[in-house]
Amino acid sequence: MRSEILRTLRNAGDSFVSGQTLCERAGVTRQAVWKNIAQLKANGFVIESVPNKGYKLVASPDALYPDDIKSRLADGSVCRKIESLEVTDSTNIRAKQLAEFGEEEGTLIIAEQQTAGKGRRGRQWESEPGTGIYMSLVLRPAINPVHVPCITLVTALAVAKAIKKTCGADALIKWPNDIVLGGKKICGILAEMSSEMNFVNYVVTGIGVNANNRHFPEEIEKTATSICLQTGRKTDRAQLAACIVNCFSQYYNKFKESKNLMPFIDEYDSLLANKDKEVRIFYGMEEDSGKTETGMAKGINKDGALVVNTKNGTEYIMSGEVSVRGLYGYV
Repeated sequence: MRSEILRTLRNAGDSFVSGQTLCERAGVTRQAVWKNIAQLKANGFVIESVPNKGYKLVASPDALYPDDIKSRLADGSVCRKIESLEVTDSTNIRAKQLAEFGEEEGTLIIAEQQTAGKGRRGRQWESEPGTGIYMSLVLRPAINPVHVPCITLVTALAVAKAIKKTCGADALIKWPNDIVLGGKKICGILAEMSSEMNFVNYVVTGIGVNANNRHFPEEIEKTATSICLQTGRKTDRAQLAACIVNCFSQYYNKFKESKNLMPFIDEYDSLLANKDKEVRIFYGMEEDSGKTETGMAKGINKDGALVVNTKNGTEYIMSGEVSVRGLYGYV
């Protein structure tokens, strides 16, 4: 109900919306509208009310409020339910717990802070409270497990597109799961699954975005940045979170039909930070040990592999225990 009230008020812009209109849109009584408006105000929404004119949304709080995010979701969104947490160990951990108990596809877990955020290859994701977007989505795609890694690349496309639409910033993708601005990382993506031989029980795709961070730990400040630091503008986190879900829904629905990345190759390659650049491929758990190889990154194929031309011929690099970096730096 509150999400429908917010949606109606936001769509009205600077105009007032009558209490009767809100009753009809939300399907409730005038008293129920009044109570929900009061609850929204208590949660930080600034709503002006004038007798005989109605209500107008003046400002929204800088918070990841579930009804605010719901009010911004497009029709047909994959997101059906939102669980919001002030603090959690990891939104991926929580999403997997829910998925194990049968939670439906489209359940979104979103948190203001993570204490044990998970990155690729077991790395910890720094989660400063109240500045970023930390969220995970439960999915149950009817695909073969071999195609699940493609969801990471589909998610990256959605995040890059949402940042462009919401923040006006030209984000790029560092294959397979990082989003970069100004040559530094602003977002990491981690897809995890539970599967049997030819059946996917569930997939959890986790997204961590550095939105309004101003500072980073010394050990990562050379490779990490935020949308705010790169654009000089504060990001509306609820708007960006909703836009990511909306964009993901479009790509995901298309992916479920194709079951590969063929429809997305050109768009992905256009956003690939290393396209037509020399890269170094690290094989193994650590980047300072094991086998390495250099070559020219040419794009992706329909299975999500990075196509690299090396001195030994064309290599198709699959994500996993492999890391790819620019020859002279992170990108």
